Amino acid sequence: MANKVPARLVNLLGIAIAKRTYKAYRDLLASDRWLRLLNAGARSQRLLWASTGTKDPQASDVLYVKSLAAPHTINTMPEKTLLALADHGDVGAMLPHDGGDAEAVLAQFTQAGIDLDKLAADLQRDGAEAFVKSWDELLACLVDKSSALEQAS
Repeated sequence: MANKVPARLVNLLGIAIAKRTYKAYRDLLASDRWLRLLNAGARSQRLLWASTGTKDPQASDVLYVKSLAAPHTINTMPEKTLLALADHGDVGAMLPHDGGDAEAVLAQFTQAGIDLDKLAADLQRDGAEAFVKSWDELLACLVDKSSALEQAS
């Protein structure tokens, strides 16, 4: 996909999807249904932005932290990103409740020939495969360590 994206849109897709997601989350928190639950003592679950380090060396090392800063969210940034934020980051404006320019940016991707639905399905599949691979590696490591401990005793 990277070679199909116009330069002006590089590194903006994830941010636009996150803005759309945050809007849906805030809409849910503002709904009559949620407000009734809140009045009955329910507490909202926070939205999680996971592993928001910047992979593109040409982009700011705090790009996603700054772009996704918002109330009622948790950001699990890598240590390198946390240190960069402490060193030279400025969070700035919070993510807008209404998603800001998310839909306009996503429309630009569609106009550039990016099939967002196919891309989302591919990313979900690839992400699930990566988690399964990590899980399998963790289990194999535990088996190895367990075997080593058994042999040592």
